[in-house]
Amino acid sequence: MNEANGYAVFFFPQALEALGDAIKPYLQEGPGEPHVLCAEIDTAGALIEMTLAGRTPEGKPVALQLMVPTGMVRMIVSAHSDAVFGFTPRIATTPAQALPEALPHDATTASQTRGKD
Repeated sequence: MNEANGYAVFFFPQALEALGDAIKPYLQEGPGEPHVLCAEIDTAGALIEMTLAGRTPEGKPVALQLMVPTGMVRMIVSAHSDAVFGFTPRIATTPAQALPEALPHDATTASQTRGKD
């Protein structure tokens, strides 16, 4: 996704087929399947309401509302720029603090512990 904040809405293949040419202007290709990028989403109801940022033929910004039945949506992914998003290992930005040793571990401690089992 090119936008820092928003939602990617993925549809079932049968839904894309049923919506046909009407959905094509709103679909974006990505590393996965075609999806709709939107700024806001409302899933409380029989229809999922997606708010998209668009432009009129004159170039003026306009908010578009795209609504589809909830059964057509396969998955919604939320992406925000305030945190790392995805399934990658997280790398600490500061060195980890060394933890203090709780108990000294030597042969006498180990033998005392085994005797109490």
